[in-house]
Amino acid sequence: MLRAKKQNILPGLKQRRFRQRLILYRGNKGRKGPRKIPRSAVPSFFTLMNLFCGFLSLVQVLEGRLEYAGWLIFLASFFDMLDGTLARLTNGTSNFGMELDSLADIVSFGIAPSFMIYGFGLSEYGTPGVIISALPAMAGAVRLARFNAGYEGEKKDTFTGIPIPVAAVSIVAIILNADIVAMVSQNGSDMTVMLVTVILVSGLMVSNIPFDSVPRASIEYIRNHRIKTLIYFTGFLITVFFRARGLLFVMVVYLLGGLVLAFAGFVKAVRETEPDEISTENPSE
Repeated sequence: MLRAKKQNILPGLKQRRFRQRLILYRGNKGRKGPRKIPRSAVPSFFTLMNLFCGFLSLVQVLEGRLEYAGWLIFLASFFDMLDGTLARLTNGTSNFGMELDSLADIVSFGIAPSFMIYGFGLSEYGTPGVIISALPAMAGAVRLARFNAGYEGEKKDTFTGIPIPVAAVSIVAIILNADIVAMVSQNGSDMTVMLVTVILVSGLMVSNIPFDSVPRASIEYIRNHRIKTLIYFTGFLITVFFRARGLLFVMVVYLLGGLVLAFAGFVKAVRETEPDEISTENPSE
């Protein structure tokens, strides 16, 4: 009899305890309210759009549409600039966002331009063509790894070497203006200019040459750097209205301007250090 009573009581106790726990769980769940969207979600969305544009660029190269592939890389650079701006405005910067951004960049601005170069004509050169085509992807990977590792040479107002999006868009500008490049080159071939451009921008990505940084989208920054912001905005308008021709002009001005300023800074530094070295070697008696 006692055993039978215990068997009847135990299921009832278990059911009551289960109901109490279920009520308690539902009550705690209701207090928490709906889950908030993390701040990093918005910039991460535009980072994924950057990656998607890079993937579409690869597809366009496979289909032989190099012009579409080039403009998709340019659009990816716009999304890349936008995700960084939104991350700062929403205070949504995170290690996850930085790693995701690097993965998207290596696809859109490393692999896609290299694939585009190979499809443009370097496939006819066999193994040397493959190696040269891979240079932007390899140099871009080194640059991104150096940046993520906390390279000490990076500064706020300047880039140490050209960023990987600038290198990619420079290559795109040459391909989109192949007819003009062929007319300007001495031997009438756009391939020579392409080879020089690929080697140049790949080397500049991993160099220590300082280049001007892109203006930030903040009122305080625009007030403190009005001339710089105006120059970059003018370059953007030139690209919008003149498209491929404007893009080529803007990229040539940026690269040549950066090299000239870097050389002028080097000469100035040499002139400033020479008197000090002479005075230390020949101290006055």
